[in-house]
Amino acid sequence: MATFGVIVSNRSFFPDHLVLTAREKLLKCLKDWGHGVVTLSPDDTFMGETMTYEEALKCAKLFRAHSEEIDGIIVCLPNFGEETGVADAIKKSGLNCPILIQACDDDFDKLDLANRRDAFCGKLSLCNNLRQQGIKYSLTSRHTCPVDGEEFKADVEKFSRVCAVVKAMRTARIAQIGARVMPFRTVRYSEKLLQQSGITVETEDFSEIMADIGELKDASQIKDKIAEIRAYGNVCPGIEDYKLEKQAKLCIAIENWMENHHCDASAIQCWDSVEANYGCAMCLVMSMMGQKGKPSACETDIMGAVSMLALLKAGGVPPIYQDWNNNYKTVPDKCINVHCSNYPACAFKDKPEIGNLDILATTLGTDVSFGALKGRVRPSDMTFLKVSTDDANGVIRCYLGQGRFTDDPLPTFGGVAVCEVEKLNDLMHYVAKEGYEHHVALSQSLCADVLEEALGNYMGWQVHRHN
Repeated sequence: MATFGVIVSNRSFFPDHLVLTAREKLLKCLKDWGHGVVTLSPDDTFMGETMTYEEALKCAKLFRAHSEEIDGIIVCLPNFGEETGVADAIKKSGLNCPILIQACDDDFDKLDLANRRDAFCGKLSLCNNLRQQGIKYSLTSRHTCPVDGEEFKADVEKFSRVCAVVKAMRTARIAQIGARVMPFRTVRYSEKLLQQSGITVETEDFSEIMADIGELKDASQIKDKIAEIRAYGNVCPGIEDYKLEKQAKLCIAIENWMENHHCDASAIQCWDSVEANYGCAMCLVMSMMGQKGKPSACETDIMGAVSMLALLKAGGVPPIYQDWNNNYKTVPDKCINVHCSNYPACAFKDKPEIGNLDILATTLGTDVSFGALKGRVRPSDMTFLKVSTDDANGVIRCYLGQGRFTDDPLPTFGGVAVCEVEKLNDLMHYVAKEGYEHHVALSQSLCADVLEEALGNYMGWQVHRHN
């Protein structure tokens, strides 16, 4: 849940009771819906309103004092409101967070002087003033709505997710552990463009992780991690104990590194340095971190990690990372998505199997390939996202859309899924024509609206939404 700075505006010649009742209902609803509130009280200003310039200054000062807490701002117009007061309060607060503009309905049988609101019109004036000052804002799904209805509750839920995505993107710390695999030029990216959006990349050579593994001496900690792995998935028969111990140490070392460097997500060189130099696959530790809310992308794909983090905050579900991989028979709107895999356990239809890498084990050998999760992705709604840096044009761009994971028959191996996306061929044409990577991040939730608003409106990235 979020903490909102709340501004309740007023225009003096409209009835005061409209402000009092709307404010009371709004604050109660936000609390009942689980959100925190920072707002002027009736002790601070008349009815807790923000109307005059002096009241705007008080509101701005209050918001500045709580700037670390406030995730977004909700503006309520019980009547026409004083647009300059609201705009001044936001501008002088110095907050750079999402803003939701709500305006109350007029009742058709209460258009008299004692009850008329005119918030329908006032919202247009407020948005005009915000636009003049370069302040970005979001709108409710309907132009006017009651503050205590299900419609506005859904607007606030969406807005809270938008706030979460924007906050995460503007402060994200992404780990790159290991070097880019030489042939994988597809995962190149601009670290400097990411930094301009607030995203910091912290890099580490895998040799340092191996050194950290060498320092692990706590036998009980290793034993507990082995037990955690066995509970997490079904370990294939015949897997020797020493392979589980290797995995446990790898998990501990990387989880510790992530915590010590305050990283929110990661992209890891999952082949073939770790297999050749340490002796196991990387998928399991990436999966377990993803299950705990620290998404991890394959093949040092930093932009994949950024995509996964945005999806996590937008949908609230641990995301997965896949390839757009195969056609599904000749069905036009379905395809097969596959990876080795490092999906979080919650993504699978059943408890996943933990075994050897499939394709890579044919060249690397089974002795060094233990740690891949296998199973079928459970049927569900789905949102896909891929963020990329367009270095030639100096921008960050992305494409996104919605579809679903199906339960169609699929006679293949690994971490597998059948995806259904309307006008899939059009999507693949766009991805290919624009030179996007073959990787894609997916969430088992419907959150494209949140991503489009957060990444396009507030982050200023170029967003293509597939419809």
